[in-house]
Amino acid sequence: MSGTRQSGTERATLDGDEGGRARLFDGEPKTVQLSLDAGESIPAHSHPGRHIVFYLRSGAVDLTLGAETLSLSAGDVVRFDGDQDISPAATADSEALLVLASA
Repeated sequence: MSGTRQSGTERATLDGDEGGRARLFDGEPKTVQLSLDAGESIPAHSHPGRHIVFYLRSGAVDLTLGAETLSLSAGDVVRFDGDQDISPAATADSEALLVLASA
């Protein structure tokens, strides 16, 4: 990931070389690049007081939100409340972009 800032505008390149999780910008809204290998998952957790947009750029992910699991494929976008338990599990090598905005 690489980023630049000019005149109040910030730009980042999603290059997939970071692996795991990488924050793209400082400040709000929190913007994260997430890379998961097939079979890798993130334990259930929450982001209280946040609205989250999860954009799956590539791969396939089973995204558990509370008691519901959504099977996502590349190009899918989901918006949800961060107060609930969240757990993404990659069923293929995957890259996602998450935006976490204050509620």
